[in-house]
Amino acid sequence: MNDFYLNKTFSDLSSDLLVNKVRANMDEARFRHCQGVSITARKLAKLNNYDEDKAALAGFIHDYAKQVANDEFIRVIKDPKNNFNQDLLNWNRAIWHGIVGTYFIKRDLSITDSEILTAIKRHTTGDVEMTTLDKIVFVADYIEPGRSFSGVDEAREVTFSNLDAGVGYELAHTLQFLANNRQKIYPKTLAAYNVWGIKKEK
Repeated sequence: MNDFYLNKTFSDLSSDLLVNKVRANMDEARFRHCQGVSITARKLAKLNNYDEDKAALAGFIHDYAKQVANDEFIRVIKDPKNNFNQDLLNWNRAIWHGIVGTYFIKRDLSITDSEILTAIKRHTTGDVEMTTLDKIVFVADYIEPGRSFSGVDEAREVTFSNLDAGVGYELAHTLQFLANNRQKIYPKTLAAYNVWGIKKEK
């Protein structure tokens, strides 16, 4: 038996089987992170009148593909049957594990719920349109209890006060981090910032 339990798995897998599959696909530190995101997502769902079980499941599996080998990602992207944009080949696992990760989640965990899969797809990049679940997983990943970066307490305070503001906070600070380190910025993340990240005129 696992000490981590999901009330609903949104697949034909039991909680124990799904949790074991997730645990087997990553190291222990990543697994603990996924547990933290799940717990945080559940709290945010309750605050925002959303399905707590769906949020907990999406938070738990969001990084399922984080440690998949690069050559496996590339194989899946290149396979025309999967209909992935070939521009993805110009990026890396930081982007792949969300967008391409949905392939592995469907294949291995038998989860096909479109809302869950879209939240996984958007959890690293954000998007100009985001559902409540998209926002919950996006920010829960950023502020889960295991995070300890400078500013995380402020991020938590902002997010638990207002979910949209939390999304904006994360986007602004993520872009700042990427720019400061002269790293490439995924176009959808820039576009998302222009919707959620800029301060609104009063």
